[in-house]
Amino acid sequence: MSTLRQKMIQDLQLAGLSDETQARYVRSVRQLAEHFHTSPDRLTEKQLREYFLYLKNERKYSPGTLRCVYAALKFLYTRTAPREWPTLANLKVPPQKSLPDVLSVQEVRRLIGAVRKDYLRVYLWTVYSCGLRLSEGLQLQVRDIDKERMLVHVHRGKGGKDRYVPLPPATLALLRQHWITHRNPVWLFPSKTRRAESARAATQPLAKGVVQSAIRKVVGQLGIQKRVSMHTLRHSYATHLLEAGVNLRLIQKYLGHSHLQTTMVYLHLTNVGEEQARAAINKLMEQ
Repeated sequence: MSTLRQKMIQDLQLAGLSDETQARYVRSVRQLAEHFHTSPDRLTEKQLREYFLYLKNERKYSPGTLRCVYAALKFLYTRTAPREWPTLANLKVPPQKSLPDVLSVQEVRRLIGAVRKDYLRVYLWTVYSCGLRLSEGLQLQVRDIDKERMLVHVHRGKGGKDRYVPLPPATLALLRQHWITHRNPVWLFPSKTRRAESARAATQPLAKGVVQSAIRKVVGQLGIQKRVSMHTLRHSYATHLLEAGVNLRLIQKYLGHSHLQTTMVYLHLTNVGEEQARAAINKLMEQ
């Protein structure tokens, strides 16, 4: 490990960033070094500008991906290898205005039902029915399930925040059946190998790539035209709660959003509220 990389990892840890964010930042810096075949602390501001333009104009990075790369390299050149470069101060990515695709309840059931492996079906249903992020579902432990209060304790969500989300009885029943198949004392979804008994002794949860690959495969098999990823299940959960009449503030709480504005995007993904408003207006204006 190079001295620069080791120092950056230490700086990231001191900044209190999550393990996932640390890995993403280090990966972005590594890609910069590989592009120029030299250590990032030897690059010039001109080269950095060229790299950003390359990502934007040639690689066609999405605004969200560009924002992540900008944040990583800005951290590098302001904390680990400080540079007083105007380019860093002028970085800006316009906010994304596109709305995410969501699935109907029937489409979610069809998608999950098409997954062949039982443990992956249970994982996907748990993520959907509790509104979890990909990593939050993978990190679930046996002790996180509060069957007395019918809650799931989500530890260290985005921003390092804990939260509780409602646990549907049907999901609890599935989790119980699933746990009996491996009986791992810690993980609800332990890593697996070809040996059936490996899951019981596993010390790590399932890898992200396993579930991401399963989603891509089943989406292709079903011929779904929408943009579907693991996060689509979370978007669908929030939209379905809103359509069922759940208060927006509660949805914000269940999703772990810091700001209500983030949750309000789901108002644009459903027409139920508009239909109710029209019905109320029509009734009010009856003669």
